[in-house]
Amino acid sequence: MLLDLNDYRNDMKRCARCSICKWPPLAQMKSWRFSQNCPAISRFNFHAYSGGGRMALGLALAEGKLDEADEELSNIVYRCTACGACDSSCKYNSELEVLWPIYATRARLVGAGCFREEHGPIIESLRREDNPLMKSKSERGRWAEGLDVKDLSKGGQAEVIYHAGCLYSFDPELSKVARETVTLLRSAGVEVGIRGAQESCCGSMAFQLGFQGEFIKFAESNIDDWNALGARKVVTSCACGFGIMKAVYPLLGKKMKFEVVHISQYLDELIREGKLQLSKKIPLRVTYHDPCNLGRKSEEYVPWKGTEKKVLGQLIVREPEKTVHRGWEGVYDPPRDVIRAVPGINFVEMERIREYAWCCGAGGGVKTTMDDFALWTAGERIAEAQSVGAEAIVTACSWCERNLRDAAAAQGKKMQVLDIVELVKQAR
Repeated sequence: MLLDLNDYRNDMKRCARCSICKWPPLAQMKSWRFSQNCPAISRFNFHAYSGGGRMALGLALAEGKLDEADEELSNIVYRCTACGACDSSCKYNSELEVLWPIYATRARLVGAGCFREEHGPIIESLRREDNPLMKSKSERGRWAEGLDVKDLSKGGQAEVIYHAGCLYSFDPELSKVARETVTLLRSAGVEVGIRGAQESCCGSMAFQLGFQGEFIKFAESNIDDWNALGARKVVTSCACGFGIMKAVYPLLGKKMKFEVVHISQYLDELIREGKLQLSKKIPLRVTYHDPCNLGRKSEEYVPWKGTEKKVLGQLIVREPEKTVHRGWEGVYDPPRDVIRAVPGINFVEMERIREYAWCCGAGGGVKTTMDDFALWTAGERIAEAQSVGAEAIVTACSWCERNLRDAAAAQGKKMQVLDIVELVKQAR
């Protein structure tokens, strides 16, 4: 079992309710307007919705002071994109775990059979169709029809395998990103293969909702399949997939004979090596939105196990020393380097960036179950992009792209939303 709430009792007890989890560090703030970092506390404005509030709820559950079946508890626990911003802010000057107790609280509810009704169809779709979108798995590989690419579902092996991900596979507007990705890789001389109709979900949504069994099934199946197919590099456009493969898959203890690479990293490498030439000018003022799963949540997570003692009555000393995951080692520079490589681009940064970036609002199952909350959160990000004069937001995540586009349309805001692959394709 990956998620046991009792493993985080000490972290939850040591939370001082200082509210640092609600804000980026003071040194990172540029203005009052964009000084918050947690969509849930910003939207619902009650402490229980913050990282510290969720620590208090988790501790009460672990100590038997709350009933898992309490409907309002479920409402609070799942009105959260699990973006990890609270975790990065807290760890600016602490070693407390904040995000993983949130995951573990959800797993505790699911283990007690108290998950939300809206999650039922998602999990059933994962079980039956290998995706959370209620789409037929027989349609999964259709995005690649007519492409010059090796379909490994029909046999063979490949050292480089492209994993499109669920949304890029099934969303008719976004599936062109998967097609353009394969086209770019092939034009750069990369012999790439796909799993076609046999590709399956990475398991990220199951993990974030607390369904550990479903997550482990997908993760182990993917690792086994990629190993069997001779993969040395698994390239994905799906930031959720990348984050879960980098941070959580290694915890399963299965040997991964391949390197997991996000497409933004691979494009950056190919451009620097001269294998992809960008020659067309794009006179556009753009900003970049850091996907949570590509950024702060993509560090490999190393659960701490050991002994601890207090020195001088307050200083915690651990043996062995704890690995602290602050979000600093996420993928931040490669997508920015790719954007800067496009001729004519005027690149500007938003106020909240990198490990302290504001979430797009789609994560943690929120987009599929609480779309009003998701759209509000994305609207805040669009307003931030507009505040620096951006004409377009470039991102590197299908869920971010989908939600930002939906919010711009719903709120009547003039803002282009581009996948980084689309930008590179336009510059070819």
